[in-house]
Amino acid sequence: MSIHTQPINPVPEETARVAHLAFPKGNRYLTLRDELGTVYKDQDFTDLFSSYGQSGVSPWRLALICVMQFMEDLPDRQAAEAVRSRIDWKYALGLELSDPGFDFSF
Repeated sequence: MSIHTQPINPVPEETARVAHLAFPKGNRYLTLRDELGTVYKDQDFTDLFSSYGQSGVSPWRLALICVMQFMEDLPDRQAAEAVRSRIDWKYALGLELSDPGFDFSF
């Protein structure tokens, strides 16, 4: 796996709109993204990746997924399912609502 750092985009407009409608009083993952931003950046992980090969899932997202997985005591399969299906996780990760997530076995 290699890393190709990219700037971290803001939360997609539709994801933000739906998340704020679904959680009008807020949610810990919405607050996490709003207050702390993305917490991690791809540049924090460049020493851990090769400069050659297929690009993997963004390291900052994987690190944040690990934190959220720990917060909810989820196994890998359920954490991958949460990325695919939960609006609050998509918001924190800056993903489109239609993002299919990733295979938990990677």
